[in-house]
Amino acid sequence: MGCTSCSSKGGQPKGCKNNGTCGTDGCNKLTVFDWLANMSLPDNQEPFNYVEVRFKNGRKEFFKNADNLTLSVGDVIATEAASGHDIGIVSLTGELVRVQMKKKREKIDDSSLKVYRKASQRDIDIWQKARDREESIKVRARQIAIRLGLSMKISDVEFQGDASKAIFYYTAEERVDFRELIREFAQEFSTRIEMKQVGFRQEASRLGGIGSCGRELCCSTWLTDFRSVNTSAARYQQLSLNPQKLAGQCGKLKCCLNYELDTYMDALKDFPNTETKLFTEKGTAVCQKIDIFKGILWYAYEGEWMNWHQLSTQKANEIIGINKDNKKVAGLEAYAIEVVAAEETVYNNVVGQDSLTRFDKPKSTKKRSKNKRKRKPQRDA
Repeated sequence: MGCTSCSSKGGQPKGCKNNGTCGTDGCNKLTVFDWLANMSLPDNQEPFNYVEVRFKNGRKEFFKNADNLTLSVGDVIATEAASGHDIGIVSLTGELVRVQMKKKREKIDDSSLKVYRKASQRDIDIWQKARDREESIKVRARQIAIRLGLSMKISDVEFQGDASKAIFYYTAEERVDFRELIREFAQEFSTRIEMKQVGFRQEASRLGGIGSCGRELCCSTWLTDFRSVNTSAARYQQLSLNPQKLAGQCGKLKCCLNYELDTYMDALKDFPNTETKLFTEKGTAVCQKIDIFKGILWYAYEGEWMNWHQLSTQKANEIIGINKDNKKVAGLEAYAIEVVAAEETVYNNVVGQDSLTRFDKPKSTKKRSKNKRKRKPQRDA
């Protein structure tokens, strides 16, 4: 995530000698490892003539190599655009591109955009100059949007490779009338303007960052699709509904709440409804707490809330089945799990007989005299 194609702060990382065009594509987000690169094709089979091209902030598109150019990962190429041409970096070639296109439901037909040529030095110079303008233009664009009183946020700016068009990515809660904004942008920046709205999750994916787990954001490294996340996912996992802890940098619920949700759902299949009460001859018992992975429920009689009884899911379902036949059990004590008191662990001193508080004793304040008096030799009488 350090090359200039990722728009990282400061651009190219120290020590990189590829001038922003990483040949291994290893420092870029959402990379795909080509595990078919070392495998030869069967006889009489032509290589797949599509390539995957990466643009700024991990945006990837597929282009047809109609002229059968010899392309490899890391090559800077000029590609077809709606008007003019764009500059990108080849991120994937070969048969794995076919798999990626099928996964993303991309059509393989004559209407696909094409690869023009390998980028010349003049193409790269124009592209780099346009990229250098993006940060200052983004700051100026935000000032104009604030002056016009529009409730939107300009999150990023991306120039086309030939510097003929600038795409402004923005986020907004409601519909925004930006016709006046486009006029001022065109007059201020002297280029064609395209406004593209992105969601808050997509904005966090483009900008990147460090999550509360201490690692890079999933959406900016490997997560390619955004599934909806509900507060029910936190309830099933018995998490406190604290919006400050459950929300990510995008302000929405964290995507990682869905990672272990299926495991919790499978574990909860055997659990009875916590709202279901158990009817016994000693009284009505109410569920107080559950442990999903241990399969334990804690019940307490109404009026005796301090005394909890541990029940397994099998025993709780058994009592509920008896209650459905309009019968009551004698009490929860006969079904409760015996709690074995934990024995007090005695720790041995494996280091020796040294006391742990030996360094807490104050040092002696008496100082020995450096110059000791020398004994005088006794003279013979």
